[in-house]
Formats: sequence, C-alpha cells, structure tokens
Amino acid sequence: MVLAAALLHTGARISPTAITVHPSTVIGIVGLIALYEWRRHVAGIAPRVAFYVALVVMFFSLNGWLHDLSDEYLFSAHMVQHLLLALVVAPLMIMGTPGELLRPALGLSGVMRVATWLTKPAHCFAIFNVVVAAWHLPPAYNYALAHHPIHIVQHLMFLVASVLMWWPILSPLPELPRLSYPGQMLYLFLMSIPMAIVSVYISYADTVLYPMYAYAPRVWGISPMSDQMIGGLIMWIPGGLFFYTIISIVFFRWQQRDGAETSAAAQVDWRTI
Repeated sequence: MVLAAALLHTGARISPTAITVHPSTVIGIVGLIALYEWRRHVAGIAPRVAFYVALVVMFFSLNGWLHDLSDEYLFSAHMVQHLLLALVVAPLMIMGTPGELLRPALGLSGVMRVATWLTKPAHCFAIFNVVVAAWHLPPAYNYALAHHPIHIVQHLMFLVASVLMWWPILSPLPELPRLSYPGQMLYLFLMSIPMAIVSVYISYADTVLYPMYAYAPRVWGISPMSDQMIGGLIMWIPGGLFFYTIISIVFFRWQQRDGAETSAAAQVDWRTI
C-alpha cells in the first residue's frame, strides 16, 4: 500500500496554467454527443441546454484541477467530484433527454422488461445506495485510486446509479413513470439517510481510511484526518440539504397542481349552475 501510494503521487502537481485532460472522458462525452445528435430533431432548446450543461459539468469534474486535486491530493475534493456527478450531472442528463429519444430502445427485445425492473423506485433506491456505500469501503476505494481503469469503472457506476436514483423523480417516459408528488417527497427523504450514514462513518473515523491521501503532498496545510472529516461533511451537509431543497420544490409543485385542479373544478361547477 505504501509503494502504491508513493507511485500514485509521483510527479503530482497542480498548475493554474495547465489543465489535464483524460482521453477516456473525452471519448465518453463525444460518444454521448454522437448518440444525442443522431436524433437531434427530437430535443427542443431547453432539453438540449440541460444535456450540454451536464456534459460540461461532467468534463470539468473528471478533468482539470478538480480531478487532479481529488486523485492525488485531497479526499474532500473527491467528494465534491462525486456529488457533482450524482446531484448535478445525472439529473441534468435526464432533464435533457426527451422520452421520444429513448422510446425506440424500449421496443428492442427484452429492453422494456429490464428497464421496468431497473426503474422501480425501490430498486433505484437500493442500487444507488449499495453502489455508493460499496465504493466508499476502504478496500474498494483504495483499489480504485491505485488502478486507473478501476477508477473509470467506479465513476461510470456512480453516474449510472445516479441516473437511476433520479429516475422516479424526473422520468421523461410515461411507460416508466415518475412517483406521485407525495411519493417523491418520501423517496427523497429516505434517500438522504443512507448517504448520511456513510458520511458519519467517514467523518468520525478515528484513523485514515484511505492511506493514499495520507502520503499525498499536503495542500493548504490540511492534514489527512482533517481532509477526511471535511470530505465526509461535504457528502453529509450539502448532499442532505440538496435533497431537502428538491423536496421543497416537489411540495410547491404539488400544491400548485392541486390549486390549479381546484380552480378548474370550481369554474366547471359555476358554469353548471
């Protein structure tokens, strides 16, 4: 482990004038653009903006200064990276993908059955939280840091699991429907609990869980233990507040819908008098 940590940080540096770019991320993003533009006539202006903003955030999360900090210096920067993928990139990708673009795939043999199973709210909840918890266990996390191909797999799993996590809230397909507004609120509240448990485990650990960062060059005088605690708090507090913010938005949408339905019913009743 010591040797792996030493090799990981060989030549590590952060330069304000240089941005590292990883070919694997460029290939993946270009592939997504090609698939999206293949049926570009389906998407309107707003979905296209959301989709491309998601890709821009993805690019700068997985390349450049944030990526260098998270891979070679600070665990807390890695938590910022993971939150951006889960809470920004994933929902924007769903919002930017119209149902008409996805619907042809549902006609392929077996796809509808698999998609129906995967997008059940209980399955989305379980898949996301198992993926997050498993990859933050020290053996898996440290192995991913030491082996770049495994690190790519880790990020892909985070992104796919995050898209599934948001599906019951943002689904663009009536065939794979969203939860009702009360169901969405309960789902989002429950979603905040497992992340809080993982965050508490990391924040209050009495040893360095991820030794790679203990051997990293120190940045801004942050010690490995402080860095680990900050990383756990980043997952816990901003992550939890984000879910509660979305719960508030869902609540107000629910109230607006009920208010509009009540107003429409009143108008109908008045006209029948």
